[in-house]
Amino acid sequence: MDKNEAKIRIKKLKEAINKHRYLYHVLNQEEISPEALDSLKMELVELEGKYPDLITTDSPTQRVAGEPIPGFTKVKHEISQWSYNDAFTEEDVRDFDKRVKKMLGVDEVEYTAELKIDGLKIVLTYENSILKVAATRGDGEVGEDVTANVRTIESIPLRLEKDGVNVIVEGEVWLSKKDFEILNKKRAKAGEVLYANPRNVAAGTIRQLDPKVVAERNLACFIYDLAKGNFPEPDNQYKELELLAELGFVVESHFILSKNIDGVIKFWREWEKKKDNLPFGVDGVVVKVSRRDSQDKLGYTGKAPRFGVAIKFKAKEAVTVVEDIDFQVGRTGVVTPVAHLRSVLLDGSTVSRATLHNEDEIKRLDVRVGDTVVIQKAGDIIPDIIKVLPEMRSAKSKPFIFPKELDICGGAIERIPGQAAHRCVNKNSVAQVRRRFYYFTSKPAFNIDGLGPKILDVLLDEGLVSDFADIFTLKKGDLLTLPRFAEKSVDNLLEAIEKARKITLARFIVSLSIDHVGEETAIDLANHFKNWDRFTKATEEDLTAIEGVGEVVAHSIVIWFKNKDHQKVVAKLLKQVEVGAGKFSGLQSGKFAGQSFVFTGTLSTLSRDEAKNIVREAGGSVSSSVSTKTSFVVVGIEPGSKYDEAKKLGVKILTEAEFKKTLGV
Repeated sequence: MDKNEAKIRIKKLKEAINKHRYLYHVLNQEEISPEALDSLKMELVELEGKYPDLITTDSPTQRVAGEPIPGFTKVKHEISQWSYNDAFTEEDVRDFDKRVKKMLGVDEVEYTAELKIDGLKIVLTYENSILKVAATRGDGEVGEDVTANVRTIESIPLRLEKDGVNVIVEGEVWLSKKDFEILNKKRAKAGEVLYANPRNVAAGTIRQLDPKVVAERNLACFIYDLAKGNFPEPDNQYKELELLAELGFVVESHFILSKNIDGVIKFWREWEKKKDNLPFGVDGVVVKVSRRDSQDKLGYTGKAPRFGVAIKFKAKEAVTVVEDIDFQVGRTGVVTPVAHLRSVLLDGSTVSRATLHNEDEIKRLDVRVGDTVVIQKAGDIIPDIIKVLPEMRSAKSKPFIFPKELDICGGAIERIPGQAAHRCVNKNSVAQVRRRFYYFTSKPAFNIDGLGPKILDVLLDEGLVSDFADIFTLKKGDLLTLPRFAEKSVDNLLEAIEKARKITLARFIVSLSIDHVGEETAIDLANHFKNWDRFTKATEEDLTAIEGVGEVVAHSIVIWFKNKDHQKVVAKLLKQVEVGAGKFSGLQSGKFAGQSFVFTGTLSTLSRDEAKNIVREAGGSVSSSVSTKTSFVVVGIEPGSKYDEAKKLGVKILTEAEFKKTLGV
């Protein structure tokens, strides 16, 4: 990127950051996540670092938050409210440590590390030990007077434990995960939209005009900084936290005093693993030079203290740029558009691709090549694009046109009737055949350890396999002739193939890549028919009588079995493998024997597959649609139409926490 391109990009970044910082800090609206906003800020910092003469006084990197909203009494802060610079990697943290040691002229520095609470910052002023004013941070200079609301928070003392104290302290107001679940449960019963996260609820509650609503929400507060007092201040941050507790404030107890930066990094890594076990949300660790005199010597930049940094946990969302859009073909011929992205760090790994699902999703998002987008990782290997930032779009941008032909399909593609997906017209295109082989050996099907796509490609290219049964006829001599195949790896692969000769009926059905038959449907079919012969003789009427199997699926199965090529593939395969009944779980036993679950929305602590397996292992079943026969609908964040259908039909709704508690997970 040359300087002129950087200038245009910086202008758009500043506009986007200012917009979303205002929404987040001032209006408590969140169009993109804090992690996504961090990603925009990081890019701006990098570009301004490369072209420092492009830095302007109005840059978001030179100021704190936005303006306070109208409608509240303004409060001018006696002590300016700073925000900490962010660190995202160990390298960032060690660079901070090097800067501090260089400025102080020392070889080692003692630090205090504290958990960074994911809530709303609050500034409390006490006169003669009595709470006088509570204010939000606002723009760092002027905040909003929310004293009446804060007085309802029981964890904030109205009178301090020591008399005659004049003090200004800073802290974080938060809502517990438990109270958040209770609140969302009430909203679900009332037919209201669920809240996205506890932080938004805490921020919105503090700005309620009715203090009674605030009292009902059961907010809490941790105090972490003594900004000013009418007494000698402690000589280090660790003692300051202890003093705050002595004065009667609730201080989050998990803080440490570390002799060096190594202890801080260890603390950060430990809490990244343990954070989900806390009753409140945390999004990182705040580290400060512990000695007060060192803090004073280091001072501040234009927007942040030099003596501290906020080390963020791995982001689940990030912002990047769509550099291209191409397509991949699945085992049933379904064509999936994939966005190629400018590489970005997301959840601890570098991401360069995101799924776009189908033509309708591209139109809904209006994704275009060159767009700046928010991507999200929610348990899947490949992330989703969840939002386009149109304010970052080039004026020359054009809508993406879905193609009518693809080389990987060997020609034309068509939209599947009644669906949003497209598929290859040629059912035996090279790409589709390979995808079927990949799926045949994968975990949901034959689960042949070591026989992944790369090895399958070699076997297909060398002509050693042309149909599924050929896998089970491979000999050691065949494989040893291939490049990069050592004797030990060949032995391991042949052993894995041998173990795969016995398979349950459900997995066998899945392995065949019958259109519209996934894992859930295969389990329903296996549990109903019990053996392969009965399944192959089923009519469309027999199939549609099964719960969860509709007319489309039934027709697809019957048509599949009428195909003579499919018949030959199966006949040859059955000479090599043994298919058993192998129900996934006994439906007559277990905590949820005979009960049906439907999942909707994003689960925050479990992947969708993990949740489904938990249900099955407890004797229950999982369905993809809601009906009067559904026992429970488990609701995650941003649920879809299944949530509305459950309310309409009176099906019992569970939050993720209630689901896990009921199952003892």
